[in-house]
Amino acid sequence: MEIHGPKLLGTSYKDPIASFNLFRDFTVQNPEVYWSIILKELSVIFRESPKCILDTADKSKPGGTWLPGSVLNLAECCLLPSAHPRKEDNSCAIVWRDEGNDDSNVNRMTLKELREQVMLVANALDATFEKGDAIAIDMPMTVNAVIIYLAIVLAGFVVVSIADSFAAKEIATRLRVSKAKAVFTQDFILRGGRKFPLYSRVAEASPYKVIVLPVSGNDVGIQLREQDLSWKDFLSCVNHRPRPYHYTPTYLPIDSAINILFSSGTTGEPKAIPWTQLSPIRCSSDAWAHINIGVGDVYCWPTNLGWVMGPILLFSCFLTGATLALYHGSPLGRGFGKFVQDAGVTVLGTVPSLVKAWKNTKCMEGLDWTKIKSFASTGEASNVDDDLWLSSKSYYKPIIECCGGTELASSYIQGSPLQPQAFGAFSTASMTTGLVILDEHGNAYPDDKPCVGEVGLFPLYLGATDRLLNADHGEVYFKGMPTYNGMPLRRHGDILKRTVGGYFVVQGRADDTMNLGGIKV
Repeated sequence: MEIHGPKLLGTSYKDPIASFNLFRDFTVQNPEVYWSIILKELSVIFRESPKCILDTADKSKPGGTWLPGSVLNLAECCLLPSAHPRKEDNSCAIVWRDEGNDDSNVNRMTLKELREQVMLVANALDATFEKGDAIAIDMPMTVNAVIIYLAIVLAGFVVVSIADSFAAKEIATRLRVSKAKAVFTQDFILRGGRKFPLYSRVAEASPYKVIVLPVSGNDVGIQLREQDLSWKDFLSCVNHRPRPYHYTPTYLPIDSAINILFSSGTTGEPKAIPWTQLSPIRCSSDAWAHINIGVGDVYCWPTNLGWVMGPILLFSCFLTGATLALYHGSPLGRGFGKFVQDAGVTVLGTVPSLVKAWKNTKCMEGLDWTKIKSFASTGEASNVDDDLWLSSKSYYKPIIECCGGTELASSYIQGSPLQPQAFGAFSTASMTTGLVILDEHGNAYPDDKPCVGEVGLFPLYLGATDRLLNADHGEVYFKGMPTYNGMPLRRHGDILKRTVGGYFVVQGRADDTMNLGGIKV
């Protein structure tokens, strides 16, 4: 804002804090200007540059066509060094620790080491699969899971995201809908010192090849089926090659699918939501603009690649030059808190039920979390008292609330460090996001009026889906929504309250959904 504010806003520009709302409104009216600036702040490298930022000529696409003509590989963008943001081969890309090793040093992996591991796996994928195949990941978000995710994208395959908590029937549904050809999983899950079976659930769900990583050591601790492979055997097929750690990425148009994610399956079959190469640009730019993630940050958020927060966290680190912090184990206990301290985490993401558990069990007493410059929260409505306790752990730093959707690849309302933050509330719509709150007749309330109603999103939204694999996109997101200033509004389904001070509070869903403990029922 200091660099571009005076030029873009003219004499009405004062400073980043006083002019924040003015600037944000400008980004809604002029998304092309905003995105051309932001693309230079992320390590996005085009193989073929876009013809323009936004093309609205095709009237059958209410969301427009973003960065048309551009070709790239977003996994490569994550792995290459860059001058701005400053990412070097010896920069720390990932910091992690295994549960139970709480008194040992944290493990670190440089950008170069990460790149070589990803390229090794990409070579092994090429030896096993056909380009464009969908390949599932169903395991905890470990260093190896992140390597596999990036390798699948680097090699021009499509990741299928499946949460490691699902029963075999749920796994089978997602594999069927996505037409996945194989699954990467672990033999067991270690949680709080206990072993839970994972491979057996995946094997029950998948008739296809399952590639099994050991939860600890080098060998899987379970008998595999004939068609399945251990991680060691999977990698051994490329070890004899002259340059197993070198790989030429597959470059694809920007609207190519790289990841199939799933909605929570509220009614019947879960919606299969394809992320394109636009999606990581959106989520990492939001992390940069709203959570102030960048070079020098250590970003930690206990999650899974099966939920949208997993890919968001991964790209938000590697496209901004931040370090990804992973704890291989349960985030509920003191071991996780000690990892946050020892890894020097600067931004800690949470879900409210986790914060409540930490507060009630007093398990984090005596730990030093003062390197944390801000917290972030999503998944369910926050509790103000729990938030106050969390904030106190680092000199009352703000908690940036995030609310969005898998199909938006981001948050449509969020907090911002350039505004006063209120616990359990959102201070702003996200950058470039236009929204209105609708009354029961489908008419928009004035923007400055306190109100409660269903939210309608402006359709021009970089990173939002324009297709679903197993449902009619237009029917799900546009049918029956009113128009506003000639634009068809996009459905999100949240009931929003705008307060007297202009803050937002989410009051639940507009459809017949109940949210029990963060799981939609």
